[in-house]
Amino acid sequence: MKTFLVVNPRSAGGQTGKRWAELSAQVSRAIGEFGHGFTEGAMDAARIARKAVQEGYECVVAVGGDGTINEVLNGFFHEGRAINPRAALGIIPRGTGGDFRRAFGWDLELDSALARLRSAHTEPFDVGFVEYVNHEGKPEQRYFANIASFGVSAVVAHEVNTSSKALGGNLSFMWGTVKGLVKYSAPKVRIRADAGSQDPVSVTVVAVANGRYFGSGMCVAPGALTHDGLFDVTVWSGYGLNDFLFKSKGIYNGQHVTWKGTRQLQCRSFEAESENGQEVLIEVDGEVPGRLPARMTILPGAIRLKV
Repeated sequence: MKTFLVVNPRSAGGQTGKRWAELSAQVSRAIGEFGHGFTEGAMDAARIARKAVQEGYECVVAVGGDGTINEVLNGFFHEGRAINPRAALGIIPRGTGGDFRRAFGWDLELDSALARLRSAHTEPFDVGFVEYVNHEGKPEQRYFANIASFGVSAVVAHEVNTSSKALGGNLSFMWGTVKGLVKYSAPKVRIRADAGSQDPVSVTVVAVANGRYFGSGMCVAPGALTHDGLFDVTVWSGYGLNDFLFKSKGIYNGQHVTWKGTRQLQCRSFEAESENGQEVLIEVDGEVPGRLPARMTILPGAIRLKV
């Protein structure tokens, strides 16, 4: 496949940029000629990826972490539709969190990623689409590969993104979770799945999941599949700092689905709105672009994924 790499040189603690000559030589030996572009700022990856798809590249590869994957995915779309539904998203994981890759059991080894790129095998990939209110109070929309969530998860993502990740992905998220839960007050949110009734919920976290993991390894949606045309929604209510400190194993291995405070459902669309006007931040693939109200819609098999 005609392949283009969208490279975040700051990923892997800056090692991607510093070692690019070595990395690109390995890629070239594995797949032959390829195009590439480097990101410099926010949403650069989307712009670069969109241009590559429009120019006929059949596989566009995100070289970076979950944020880079999200931006590259957004580049597959223009004016509300996929530019080329047969185009494939490829991944060379280089990030600290790595929640997207965990759903597929992919490691961080370059050889593993190159083996996937060499293969002709792709599978249909569902894409999430979220409409929300940005930080300036204006309507905005975005596509997502993994999970869109709101509640304390967005507070934690904000803490992690505005702090140093020198501790590494897992410890950074654990410390961010502790800080987020200490100051978090659960809001009342009205939620609706598909055409169902609106239900008021006291929200610790609501995760609208295409993939299975968020928060650097928390298995929030153990049954989620990226090719079944459905969101798996997990609602956590009534959880606090003590639950995270003393029951965190169940959050990371998926056992939380059996707990009293966990509710699960499947749907094709999901809506949420703060009941009393309280600001409720939304997290999309690890970024915090805005707040509720929000509507999420699944786009079944919108593009392909290199697996």
